[in-house]
Amino acid sequence: MPDRRDIVWIDCNPQVGREMRDVHPFLVLSPRIFNAKTSLVIGLPMSTAEYNADNPFAVAVGQAKGRKAGQTSYVLCHQPKSFDWRLRHAKVHPLGALSDGLFAQVCERLNQIIRLG
Repeated sequence: MPDRRDIVWIDCNPQVGREMRDVHPFLVLSPRIFNAKTSLVIGLPMSTAEYNADNPFAVAVGQAKGRKAGQTSYVLCHQPKSFDWRLRHAKVHPLGALSDGLFAQVCERLNQIIRLG
């Protein structure tokens, strides 16, 4: 059951236009109780695309693991999404969960965009 700060693999297909496609890490923002009751997770996709180094809405959160080891992982704060984590067969990512400090940075960056009270 995904919980806030967890990183899970999520299949972003189908996609349209410039949206991400295929399977990507996804940072869960929504709490476990919401995720359990709705079967949805609200969160932010992650990428190792190098052009995100200059993206003011991407937060570097460390080094990728697995086949992309050594590349920087970025949380894309400008692309909040919700997915049905059960139907998309979300799986735990090797990074596990984001630290409190990095999670706070991501939330601050997201709040610069959506300006929640």
